[in-house]
Amino acid sequence: MPRRLKRAIINYMTLYKNIYRVKSTRHPDWNYADDGMYFITICTKDKQEFFGKINKEEMFLNNIGKISNKIWLEIPKYFSNVILDEYIIMPNHVHGVISICNDGRDAINRVPMGNGPVNGRDAINRVSTGGITGRHNPMGKESLGEIIRWYKGRCSFEIKKLLPNVNFAWQSRFYDHIIRNEKSLNKIREYIANNPLKWSLDRNNPENLYM
Repeated sequence: MPRRLKRAIINYMTLYKNIYRVKSTRHPDWNYADDGMYFITICTKDKQEFFGKINKEEMFLNNIGKISNKIWLEIPKYFSNVILDEYIIMPNHVHGVISICNDGRDAINRVPMGNGPVNGRDAINRVSTGGITGRHNPMGKESLGEIIRWYKGRCSFEIKKLLPNVNFAWQSRFYDHIIRNEKSLNKIREYIANNPLKWSLDRNNPENLYM
């Protein structure tokens, strides 16, 4: 192969490798089954607006949105190491803060029945600064990945059972951000609470969905 052509191919691959290849958003050195707080964003397939509408900067859930909201609040019933914090169901995505607290198996008793914040100081203080401990697969049993897979699967099942003619689907992946301090937590809570106010900007700019 001529040297000039070889160099052109290498330059092309380098230029476009991050455009057409979607990399995992998971942190490679983080155990997602350990204690911690996580900011989660889950989107519908092709950003279709399945969950309701924004009217006068307020979110109004339709039947699909109400199912997704109900199942979100049920997460601690199936994962007793989970505490829910601030969250919101938007027309085509879900934002939420999830705390994993493995030392307190009664986490369900501390979950508010609504989309209000709980005290996340303890979970933040237990966030690890090291790598994978080896006790769990990072996305295995009772990990963040399993929690989100359960949520998405349960939503899909209940929605299709109620509305079999609706072609509902999630985006295959989800976005997560590890919350490391209280300042970051409060900023994320504010971002979630104000999400309906930013809908006119975020609707046509999907990159704005991820802090």
